[in-house]
Amino acid sequence: MKLVEKYFEKFLWNSRFMVLAAVLSSLLLSLVLFVITAIDVGSLFMHAGEYLGATAEARKILKIEMVAHTVGSIDGFLLATILLIFALGLYELFISDIDEAKNSDCSKVLEINSLDDLKAKLSKVILMILVVTFFEVSLSMTFTGALDLVYFSLGILMVSLALYFGSKSKH
Repeated sequence: MKLVEKYFEKFLWNSRFMVLAAVLSSLLLSLVLFVITAIDVGSLFMHAGEYLGATAEARKILKIEMVAHTVGSIDGFLLATILLIFALGLYELFISDIDEAKNSDCSKVLEINSLDDLKAKLSKVILMILVVTFFEVSLSMTFTGALDLVYFSLGILMVSLALYFGSKSKH
């Protein structure tokens, strides 16, 4: 019976390597999102020339569109960062510490010590994505009445409270 227990426990311990599928998938998705977002930023620069030759009314529309695309790019980079943090965190929690990170003098922002630590880092980046998305949507909003302004103000208040409580959570 002791022999069966030994092999079963070895099997259980080695089953943690299944996490490598999530690590590699998240890493690849992160890379793809970084590349796609960088290409979007490049196309934004190419369309910036249109702004110079546009009329005043067209400039106003182009400016709103360019700011919205810029904010969308921030979202893309933040989502790619979430995937990168997730991949590194899962690897450190289930497989092994990353020796290069331990020996590096760089920031310890990607150092993950527990599942709660990983959740805290991910939730902060997700909160930033929500804030950026709110800002992006607010650029194209049209207000038809006073109630729309009240709802928009409440939305700003909620975003502000979320940022406030998010910053207080680390203290």
